[in-house]
Amino acid sequence: MTKYLIHGATLANGVNSEIYISDGVIVEVASKVSHPESNSAQRIDLSGCLALPGLVDLHTHLREPGREDSETVASGARAAAKGGFTAVSAMANTFPVADTAGVVEQVFRLGQSSDMCDVFPIGAVTQGLAGKALAELGAMADSAARVRIFSDDGNCVFDPMVMRRALEYVKKFDGVIAQHAQDPSLTVDAQMNEGTVSSRLGLKGWPAVAEEAIIARDVLLADHVGSRVHICHVTTAGGVEIIRWAKARGIQVSAEVTPHHLLLTDEKANSFDPIFKVNPPLRQEKDVMALREGLADGTIDIVATDHAPHPAEDKECEWQAAAFGMIGLETALSVVQLTMVETSLLSWDEVAVRMSIAPARIGRYSDHGQPISTGSTANLTFINPRASWKVDRDLVASRSKNTPFHGMELPGKVVATFFRGEPTVLKGRLVRGGNGS
Repeated sequence: MTKYLIHGATLANGVNSEIYISDGVIVEVASKVSHPESNSAQRIDLSGCLALPGLVDLHTHLREPGREDSETVASGARAAAKGGFTAVSAMANTFPVADTAGVVEQVFRLGQSSDMCDVFPIGAVTQGLAGKALAELGAMADSAARVRIFSDDGNCVFDPMVMRRALEYVKKFDGVIAQHAQDPSLTVDAQMNEGTVSSRLGLKGWPAVAEEAIIARDVLLADHVGSRVHICHVTTAGGVEIIRWAKARGIQVSAEVTPHHLLLTDEKANSFDPIFKVNPPLRQEKDVMALREGLADGTIDIVATDHAPHPAEDKECEWQAAAFGMIGLETALSVVQLTMVETSLLSWDEVAVRMSIAPARIGRYSDHGQPISTGSTANLTFINPRASWKVDRDLVASRSKNTPFHGMELPGKVVATFFRGEPTVLKGRLVRGGNGS
């Protein structure tokens, strides 16, 4: 492997440092590297950039197998690298569903062959995502993929007995159930957030209580069983309060928020542009503010993208017929800078926790979320926080173009990404795995 000496970057704590990388490992971090072999290393000037541990996404839809017209593991991995991610977690709602050891191993191998980031499969909780019989949880945990996160995302594990049994089962190998909190009986044919905007537009509303009721039930089940539960894409102020209460009681609950729910509101539906149709839906301004506050105070542990690619025909249609979902891997860090850093709610050190250290801890991804220090795996992200860029859906590395941020000027540009000591992105462009700029 090539040796690299990274010069000019600043650590998240504000200290200007050089970073010497060899054989995929950080050998030395110092204001001036003194290691004798660093003289022969390839020197990379990243002046003006912040160095962060490689970003980790616990909620990514890569669509392969079965919906390669939307995304493949390879194209999703390129998008991830371009966004500064060195690990992503591939959701189970593929065709066939990732409910067996065979399917999760297939996704895991595809990730390895992409060599752009680690792709950790998430296993389904129930067979076929049907919410009835448990999937092969133990076999997936024991497979080469070593699955530790299980989710029926896209579907709620609605039956409380099934949810209880799943929590009991994964406790044996320190797994976690990631719940899509949506009471299906309260959201039949729902199209967007229930509120004044949905009433005005005549679209079926999606009440906040449909999310909050499941969160409340599941934190109580997790407490009863003594197991870990993770709440996917929290969107409501009430949901934040329930999670805050549960954490105060010592319940083993973690939670995530997406970048789009930190920025966008249901007012976007006034355009009737299905690019803003997403599950769970965009909520009201008061919810956005509560989500930001929850992320700032640690009630919400992490940012996760819920990157949900769709082909053009699934979005370029009337609202009611359109698919739910948005892509987000390439814009996530910039949106977090805009909503959390530039509002003084998070420091860059705290961004590193929310987008790398904490998700790696929840997923049990031992080679990720490590501090930038001697001996750590060289998974690194470098962002120029003073740069800005205009989002262009035609320039994304993802196979799909359904970004809600098209045309928006965002702060912070990912300049370089290193995965296991080798660059996947330099000067903001992919340097291996295909042309995605």
